[in-house]
Amino acid sequence: MGKNHEYAVTVLLPAYNEEEVIGKTVRKIRQLHSDFEVLVVDDGSTDNTLQEALAAGANVWPHPYNIGNGAAIKSGLRVAQGDWIIMMDADGQHNPEDIARLLEYKDRFDMVVGARTKTSKTSLHRDLANYFYNKFATYVTRFKIKDLTSGFRLIKKSTAEQYIYLLPNTFSYPTTLTMSYLRSGRSLKYIPIEAKRRVGSSKIRLVEDGIRFLLIISKIATLYSPFRIFMPVSFVCFITGLCYYVYTYLSLGRFTNMSALLFSTSVIVFMIGLVSEQISQLRYDRVK
Repeated sequence: MGKNHEYAVTVLLPAYNEEEVIGKTVRKIRQLHSDFEVLVVDDGSTDNTLQEALAAGANVWPHPYNIGNGAAIKSGLRVAQGDWIIMMDADGQHNPEDIARLLEYKDRFDMVVGARTKTSKTSLHRDLANYFYNKFATYVTRFKIKDLTSGFRLIKKSTAEQYIYLLPNTFSYPTTLTMSYLRSGRSLKYIPIEAKRRVGSSKIRLVEDGIRFLLIISKIATLYSPFRIFMPVSFVCFITGLCYYVYTYLSLGRFTNMSALLFSTSVIVFMIGLVSEQISQLRYDRVK
């Protein structure tokens, strides 16, 4: 780390094996915003990421080994010296010139997020996956989510520190932050940005991380708004049981065990949803 100093803004870059681009990114940020702290959290890189970041003038907080992208963000939130924190990827996708656009809204919104537009240099399978994630998150939060997984965002450190204990160590920290803020009644603003094609190979594995990310989103949705998940399941079970009862009554003239099972399942799922909602509310009493 650099000398003890207070900054208004910290630009936080989690990095893992980004030696090809990290130096250029840091120098560009320092050129545009010389009075900002540029903090690189090196997540156990096996190349020269740490050395390149230091040479470019960044403060560097190293992990002894690779823990995860989310873990790097959590370390950065703990040691950042700025009152406001700009999170951005270290792989060259985000344009440092867009930092100023996010900062325009810092006094009006609790979180400002750079939402990737259709002109961004992203792959088709990721676009399709993000479309599904955005729709699902919009349903859960009842707020129009334009880019759930964007790593380019502005937050206030004192506010974000309240949610560190909720953040996972993996790539899904943007999802958790977004839903945590909205669940707590905080405001969110999306700014359209054009993301570039990343330098080097992606650290995300399509199948393995895709399945894991879907499971994480499902768990997060259940964690933050459980009734939005349990209610549709309960409703489907009830309607299926009712339709099956009508069918068996008209064809066999009786009420079957399957109908009874579906009706019972509907009630059980509904009650579990109520209990989960209460637990979720109790947990959020920890957040100011």
